[in-house]
Amino acid sequence: MRIAETSDLWWKNAVIYCLDPETFFDGDGDGTGDFGGLIQRVDYLAALGITCIWLMPFYPSPDRDDGYDVTDMYGVDPRLGSPGDLVEFIRTANDRGIRVIADFVINHTSDRHPWFVQARKSVDNPYRDYYVWRKDTPPDTSDQVVFPGEETSIWTQDKATGEWYLHMFAKHQPDLNVMNSKVRDEIAKSMGFWLQLGLDGFRLDAVPFFLELLGEPKDEAAKIDPHQYLSALRSFLNRRQGSAVLLGEVNLPYKEQLKYFGGPAGNELNMQFDFLSMQNMYLSLARQDARPLARTLSSRPKINPDNQWAMFVRNHDELTLDKLSDDERAEVFAAFGPDPDMQMYGRGLRRRLPTMLGGDPARIRMVYSLMFSLPGTPVLFYGEEIGMGEDLRAKGRSAVRSPMQWDDTGNGGFSTAPAGDLVAQPVDGPFGPAHINATAAKRDPDSLWNFVATLIQRYRECPELGWGRFELIKQASPAVLLHRCTWDGSMVIVAHNFGAEPASVTAAVAASPEESVEGEEGGPEAPDGTGVAGPSYAGAVLRDLLGREDIPLSDDGSFELPLDRYGYRWFRVQHPGERQLP
Repeated sequence: MRIAETSDLWWKNAVIYCLDPETFFDGDGDGTGDFGGLIQRVDYLAALGITCIWLMPFYPSPDRDDGYDVTDMYGVDPRLGSPGDLVEFIRTANDRGIRVIADFVINHTSDRHPWFVQARKSVDNPYRDYYVWRKDTPPDTSDQVVFPGEETSIWTQDKATGEWYLHMFAKHQPDLNVMNSKVRDEIAKSMGFWLQLGLDGFRLDAVPFFLELLGEPKDEAAKIDPHQYLSALRSFLNRRQGSAVLLGEVNLPYKEQLKYFGGPAGNELNMQFDFLSMQNMYLSLARQDARPLARTLSSRPKINPDNQWAMFVRNHDELTLDKLSDDERAEVFAAFGPDPDMQMYGRGLRRRLPTMLGGDPARIRMVYSLMFSLPGTPVLFYGEEIGMGEDLRAKGRSAVRSPMQWDDTGNGGFSTAPAGDLVAQPVDGPFGPAHINATAAKRDPDSLWNFVATLIQRYRECPELGWGRFELIKQASPAVLLHRCTWDGSMVIVAHNFGAEPASVTAAVAASPEESVEGEEGGPEAPDGTGVAGPSYAGAVLRDLLGREDIPLSDDGSFELPLDRYGYRWFRVQHPGERQLP
């Protein structure tokens, strides 16, 4: 592998920034963000250093689920602008070296979509089979609803025909029928349309639900392999745009996620979010013990070199903890969301990281350092770079979808409209725009914004993190996660202290050829129990990538490393005579 080849699979060391056009910046003063405003903020994102913008849904919608209830797969919500405005935004972003991907809601439509409006008219309507129906009364499915407390069943009876339609989410979001070849063709055609307008790929919403054949007769369901369809969709995208990417939302155990990559062939989703690592990171934070996260990272399956994990601290939904045990989830709730109003659906939190960590700057920075250094592609949610908090006055998931905070003026600089006309209210209190905003953060060299910008730069300079072989390094402290990423003869060593007390670790850099495993006692360790093997490190140093405190290595590669409370260190192993920049 040569460094030049990293551009072929650009998503493997990209930095993705997720934003909602309607809450980012209002360019025309009507209270709703828009593409005209977003164009004005592209240079802000370019200065931060991100390389890919992920747009949340911008399609026409009744907006009952923040745009995830689509009425037209080929349009732009007029509140946000026109298709021309979208193209101007994409062109501006591309000019700054930033790619653009967009949410694509593949599982369902709005009940106001023309297809469903027609489908519910009669059982023999041409659009009837675009959705999933049943004639008989469904059994109790309350245990299958995605939004407990908001729905009681995944089936709703339609008055016009008396039949029931499937909706894994809200009743106003009927599920599409993947068995119908016309539906599959429409999805591909609409994706091809957006690629033609300049998008570089899609984040696919709720992929497992779409590929479920729930409600279909068993004999009919046996005729189609949903994963073959996902593979065909990937092939279609790559024919239309060779570097297009599919980033999937698949919150399943690793063994199941492997299927959505396409197994060893890696020919389905290019990328998937690593929900398991995210959830166990919060368990490690709650316990101040790195081992839950270390165990999870060590259990990752081997994936095709063309595939990648997407790493994140939080996203636009509730911070789901559904893969933790009940007791583990209770630990995280107690640490970071003890108030029932902070919790959601009994499985997640509707909070942002800075408030969960009590605004502790050291701990917040340690977490973002961790995210950028873990093997995968980092994904930021808008406002994370300045330390925005949540608005618990807002309903449900909207708590973390408040307007971007640009300055300390009215409405946080988001809009010049009267406060009552805003699409969402700014955060109030110590995490509001009077105290936390982009203008002040950019001007402060010690701000979180500048720290995140540095992390982005270092991550981009370290292809080892996105491309390399990940291994844990043995050391004695349970609070410390120490790992190496090795690629093309180069090695990066990264340490993070989850503890509130300083720590000192003694370890060795030499890599073992086998996969790393979690040690039974002490910190995470290499499989041979020593972490020591391989070449001489005479004269080599750990070159400090975030500061100026290089650490000399012993001839056998061993070293001692002090870490502050919630400390973090990045190093590259540098031998005498090497010409690589640190």
